[in-house]
Parts: sequence; structure tokens; C-alpha cells
Amino acid sequence: MSFVDKACRQILSLGLTAAVLTNSMPVQMAHADDDWASTNRAAGTIDVGSRWVFDPTTGTSSPALSGTATSSTAVDPNQYMADTHCRSDGPDTKDPGCDALECPATTPGGDEGTPVIWKEAPKAITNPGWTDWIPVSGPTCLYDAQPENVLANIAARILNDFRQLPINPGNLEAQPFPHTLKGGPTNFYATAGEQGFDVTILGQTVHLTATPASYTYTYGDGTALGPTPGAGYSIPQTEWLTNDTRTSHIYTETGNYQAALTTSFTGTYSVNNGPPLPINGTLDLTTPAKTIQVWKTERALVADTCQENPNSWGCPGAESAR
Repeated sequence: MSFVDKACRQILSLGLTAAVLTNSMPVQMAHADDDWASTNRAAGTIDVGSRWVFDPTTGTSSPALSGTATSSTAVDPNQYMADTHCRSDGPDTKDPGCDALECPATTPGGDEGTPVIWKEAPKAITNPGWTDWIPVSGPTCLYDAQPENVLANIAARILNDFRQLPINPGNLEAQPFPHTLKGGPTNFYATAGEQGFDVTILGQTVHLTATPASYTYTYGDGTALGPTPGAGYSIPQTEWLTNDTRTSHIYTETGNYQAALTTSFTGTYSVNNGPPLPINGTLDLTTPAKTIQVWKTERALVADTCQENPNSWGCPGAESAR
């Protein structure tokens, strides 16, 4: 015979399976004439900034996932353009791939597209010259009556389009659930993951990617955690109510609490298979509330386990457990 905690006995006999959730671009060097910049600066150049970190090795930008959402983060250091003259090896040398690329109309009676090469240059250079603009992608097709303006036109509306996407906020998971114990650490974690969407904007094919960047946990008892980059993680059942993770919470009173999770998503967009550009803004999504039932423990002397006698005191099927 042994003493057991009634609430622990019920909670630990509940099974819960949980899952923990867990891209580069070659850079070519170009040559030639700074005069090219003075006549082509307006050809689709845009300046995009957000909470993004630039990798000089790969030439791409990615969300800043370290630190909190309120901390200082690096912005994308590059400006981008679509070169409608398709020059890659010099100011007067057209990329042969552009001559071979066909850009048929995408709609009946529509206009054909224009072959372009996507390029980037450091924002620190106010008037980039030819040698400053580095091809990063292409040739590819742009579909616009004035293709040199398509990037700026899309950039002006991309945040609104991003916020209209059917992004899945994921779930807030708790361990144990639905019952937990007063005074014991209840583990919470998020399941949101990166998501991709293909849409048409101003006649262009645009691929958008939404990435969870920070999380705010609201525990329902007046306390919250975040914004924090930590999504949390699932822990083994043997560690429930003992492992105080970074996203765990200890309830100090019994009762039912409505816990929820708000995830902040950052994004990128790519026009007609061009380079991924950061979206200057975020989208915050909140999960439906999850009811957490907080119990206290009671002790009693029992003669057998719940496996031996499912109707024994403190077992989930016992009358006294209800």
C-alpha cells in the first residue's frame, strides 16, 4: 500500500502526443561603367527594410529570430532592381538567356512579358554604379505595361496582401492538458511553422513566405510571457509538472483559465521567381483560447494501481475522481 496524489494519478494517466516544429542564391560579379547607373537608376529600384538579417555568404535575407520582438534587429542592407535591359556581363552586354526566354501573355489578349535580370546593391551606396549592382537571379519574366515600375507598385501594397493571406496561426499546446496542478510547472509550446503562398498581384506571379518570428503567451490568470522568440517544445510525460521550461507557467490558484497564444509572422515575397524581398511589417495572429483546469492534490492510502483496479480511488474512471 502506498500514498498517491489523486490529481497526479489522473493527470499522469492521460496520454498526450505532441509535435515540435522545427533556403540561397549564387552571387555573380559584374563589370563596367558607372554611367549606366545615371540612366537606369529608375528602372525598378526599391528600398526595402524590415527585421531581417543579411547573410553575406549566401546573398539572402532571413528573419531575425534571436532576441525579443522589441529588441534592435538588423534591416536588409540591400536595394533591389529589375534590369529590363538584361545586362549581366557589362553595361552593353545583353544576357543571351534573355533572347532565348519567351514571355507569352498569361491571359487571353494580354500583353507579353519583359525579360529581366534581378540585381541588388548596398543601400549605403546612394547612386549605385554598374559594378555595384550584382545579378542575383534571372533572366525571368515581368508582366506589366511599364515593367520598370512593377517592383515599386507591388512593394507599395505587399504588406496589405501579406496580411490577407490565410496563414495558419498553429496551436497552443499544454502539458499536462486539460488538467494541471496548482504549484506545478505547466509546459506550453507553439506549433506554428513556415508557410508559403502563390498569388497573382498586378498580373505578376508572387510567392510569399510567412515565418513565425515571436510569440506572446497569455496564461489566463493575468500573467503573460513575451514577445519572445521561443516557440517552446514538447517534453516527455515523465517530466510533466517537474520540468520548468522557458515557456512553462505555474498557476498559484485552482480554477479554470483561458490560455491563448499570439504569434507574430514576418514575411518575404518573390516576383516571378526573382530574389526574395523582405516585407516591411508583421502579421499578428492569436489562437483560440484553451481552457486549462487547475486542480489541487489530495492524498490517500491505496492498495493497488489504476492498472490493477481502474475504479480505485483517484483513478480517472473512479466515481470519487469526478
